[in-house]
Amino acid sequence: MRRFLRPGHDPVRERLKRDLFQFNKTVEHGFPHQPSALGYSPFLRLMAIGTRSGAIKLYGAPGVEFMGLHEENNTVMQIHFIPDQCQLVTLLDDNSLHLWSLKQHSGASELREEHRFTLKGPPGSPPSATQITAVLPHSSREVLYLGTESGNIFVVELPSFRVLEDRTITSEAVLQRVPEDYCNRRSCELVEALWEHPKNPDQILIGYSRGLIVLWDLQNNKVTHHFLGSQQLENLYWQRDGSKFISCHYDGSYTQWPVSSDNRQPEPLENLVPYGPFPCKAISKIYWQTTKNGLPYIIFQGGMPRASYGDRHSISVVHGSQQTAFDFTSRVIDFFIIFSSEPTAEFDDPSAMVVLAEEELVVIDLKTAGWPAVHPPYLASLHCSAITCSHHVSNIPLKLWERIISAGSKQNIHYSNMPWPIDGGTNIAPDPPQRDLLLTGHEDGTVRFWDASGVCLHLLYKLSTVRVFLTDADPNDNMNTLGEDEWPPLRKVGTFDPYSDDPRLGIQKIYLCKYSGYLAVAGTAGQVLVMELNDEDAEHVVDHAEADLLQDQEGYRWKGHEKLKTRDGPVRFEAGFQPFVLVQCQPPAVVTSLALHSEWKLVAFGTSHGFGLFDHQQKRLVFVKCTLHPSDQLALEGPLSRVKSLKKSLRQSFRRIRRSRVSSRKRRGGSGNASEVQEANAKFDQDALQEMELAPVQRKIEARSAEDSFTGFVRTLYFADTFLRDSSRHCPSLWAGTNGGTVYAFCLRVPPAERRMDEPVRAEQAKEIQLMHRAPVVGILVLDGRSTPLPEPLEVAHDLSKSPDMQGSHQLLVVSEEQFKVFTLPKVSSKLKLKLTALEGCRVRKVTVANFGSCKTDDYSENDLAVLTNLGDIQIISLPFLKVQIRYPCIRKEDVSGIASCVFTKYGQGFYLISPSEFERFSLSTKWLVEPRCTVDMPEVTSNNHVHKSVMESAARKSRSSEDYGEDERKSGRLMEHALLNDEKVLKEIQSTLEGGR
Repeated sequence: MRRFLRPGHDPVRERLKRDLFQFNKTVEHGFPHQPSALGYSPFLRLMAIGTRSGAIKLYGAPGVEFMGLHEENNTVMQIHFIPDQCQLVTLLDDNSLHLWSLKQHSGASELREEHRFTLKGPPGSPPSATQITAVLPHSSREVLYLGTESGNIFVVELPSFRVLEDRTITSEAVLQRVPEDYCNRRSCELVEALWEHPKNPDQILIGYSRGLIVLWDLQNNKVTHHFLGSQQLENLYWQRDGSKFISCHYDGSYTQWPVSSDNRQPEPLENLVPYGPFPCKAISKIYWQTTKNGLPYIIFQGGMPRASYGDRHSISVVHGSQQTAFDFTSRVIDFFIIFSSEPTAEFDDPSAMVVLAEEELVVIDLKTAGWPAVHPPYLASLHCSAITCSHHVSNIPLKLWERIISAGSKQNIHYSNMPWPIDGGTNIAPDPPQRDLLLTGHEDGTVRFWDASGVCLHLLYKLSTVRVFLTDADPNDNMNTLGEDEWPPLRKVGTFDPYSDDPRLGIQKIYLCKYSGYLAVAGTAGQVLVMELNDEDAEHVVDHAEADLLQDQEGYRWKGHEKLKTRDGPVRFEAGFQPFVLVQCQPPAVVTSLALHSEWKLVAFGTSHGFGLFDHQQKRLVFVKCTLHPSDQLALEGPLSRVKSLKKSLRQSFRRIRRSRVSSRKRRGGSGNASEVQEANAKFDQDALQEMELAPVQRKIEARSAEDSFTGFVRTLYFADTFLRDSSRHCPSLWAGTNGGTVYAFCLRVPPAERRMDEPVRAEQAKEIQLMHRAPVVGILVLDGRSTPLPEPLEVAHDLSKSPDMQGSHQLLVVSEEQFKVFTLPKVSSKLKLKLTALEGCRVRKVTVANFGSCKTDDYSENDLAVLTNLGDIQIISLPFLKVQIRYPCIRKEDVSGIASCVFTKYGQGFYLISPSEFERFSLSTKWLVEPRCTVDMPEVTSNNHVHKSVMESAARKSRSSEDYGEDERKSGRLMEHALLNDEKVLKEIQSTLEGGR
């Protein structure tokens, strides 16, 4: 009777699925895409970065990360931390202000948006009247000063964002104390800069774009000093003692101004054009930092001669006779200096310069001679050269890990040893349970090894394949070498370099064996390099071999790029992975698939023309197999020169739709006469273009023609020790799947270890499977007698996996874009299949086996398939019964590059590119979860008490004249609150209450 029972809801399995599977997007690795603003809190020692898409990200000590997103998705223009608070204000390009706070929740800190506000002018006023250009959070932590395009300065109360209209500083009030002849020549125009006096919070420095600078008394609402600049103003900066300030200008000059105690007209102490006398670019920001030895640090952005260096993005550091202009490869967004923020300190003593460029973050050590760069623990520039592929390896053995780190440390000798200077917050996340590597291949022929174990994606080691080949660039060139007398003293910094010497160098496939240390890397021009790890520098000859995948077939002519030329003689390699053999595919097409078996010492590779097997121990080609179909002419045009024929594309599309129509009519059983068929075809030809413009929302699995282009494209390669000829003897085998739905299986005879160098590896084709629907094969997997995937090479030898069951019958799983199919071995008879939903046009893009452990018990885990489709959905499918367990939307279906870049890990996590410079990390497992978990505690306020007290008393006096008794009581309450803050005993007790109240 069981066969008549409908499959019902299994509560036990449903509970188990909840313990196994859970989808989370956990952390974004890499550098924020299109950064637009930078902020820093010396009090919290946190840095904030805003982007054009409205994201705001906070960074502190490694592992301390927070992210927020403005609902408006507008560009973040400015970021300002509230002094001595866990709060910050952002200004967007729609003129809105947003208040963010770090709040405690479930034992960790979270970034939350508290309030938003848009400054509005009186009815009928132009937008420029309230367009915010400068923001000053006052040290009282009670108000914001907002400079506008109209020259007026509005005062806004925190945290309510209430405009205090009676405290507005109008441009008319400012001009009352400015000489008339100056007023006639120049109006105030927009407010360019606002700075609070470092010693007197009752005074603020106001800079207007036309050059006028005034010192405004907040208590008496009047100008105490005015400074008449003759050049367009860019920015201001106070010196630490408040006796002088410095202004920088559009003509590339900066000026020192004294601030005297009397009301005499101040004259500039110094006016200097550092890179004159020829016309120079504007100096947009400047710092004047005092030191114990008396020589100040003068640090400014821009100022380069326009004619010769107008295209440079530079920041200059001057300290006595030492001067360097740091030259960045992308536009500088903003920068700040880390210096002593203790109010009792007499000098600034700068320690580091942090520069946010458009494509990377650069930190310069100002304490060490030569001012070297600091190696960042996060915010890595993943796209320093465009990412072309990625490969993840889980659970790296400690010995291999240490050797990779050792090789990387030899590359980082030019970096500073100073600790990371942005070290706010505390990382409370548990230590990573294992060591994971993420390898990225790049367009310039490099492979980068990233520590992907935890929240911070940290660069361990960089491998370059360029030395094997002859290119236009000399690898020994040093771009940073400067002559002693060169002026300006430019020094290139940063790693971002989007230009490739030769696009053929691009890395397309990577395969690393973590047990043997062998690495296979394949590229755009058909090059396959096999490497091994060496702890020392070495010089040796790289052996060459050619693999002719066309096998001298007539009628084929390669129209694409030529192969890369190789260097003759010995080549010197740095410590790390060093190539010892190069296999060159002919024609030199892009390598589309790669597999390495380090136990058998074999490497398999495939292109759009076929695949081959190479013995890298004997350095001998075992065999090649051509998979080209006579119609695969496009496969011979190459990716760098292919221009598809529109006529041919339309013809193929018409044929597909016509075959679909005809086959559907045949299934319906309708048999019309010839004239009806001709009429139907004619009507189809008329409507074809309109139909082709629409996306195929509904489609069923249709048999594809062998005439479709790229049917010989090799999509996947797989090594397995299984039963291929008969059920009594298992043998090594190589499996290959093509774009045309064909699976090839080869029996391999690998000599035993004692005769491995004496006898050749032999291969013989044993099977050829043609899927009826001819969909591209994207994955091949063999299951042992326990229906468990076969272990990786050398995994059993290292006691990290059970030996496969060779007693029971094995099964072959073939994953095509449209269905999953299980075959019995060795007969290759169909046993089970799962079709994807045809109504949605769903196709498999990525598939891997992942191990999912229960979050409730350590005793249970299972292997399942993690599948990514072209719709951006992730499905988990059970093995071996092919039951869909759960489905999660992960990537937008329009994000084709994100779907193509996705890589799964062995334990149910994954990475995909959300921008050219950022990986989104996600988890499908309840047990394996890597996400930021950190706290930011409010440090004790150590600033001078009288500084804040004077401003608060002044505000209280003004409020008594304009507010009722209740408001007056609230002000005095704040004074009491501030007094309590100075008592260490009660600080911790009221900390959370104060945070909530603020």
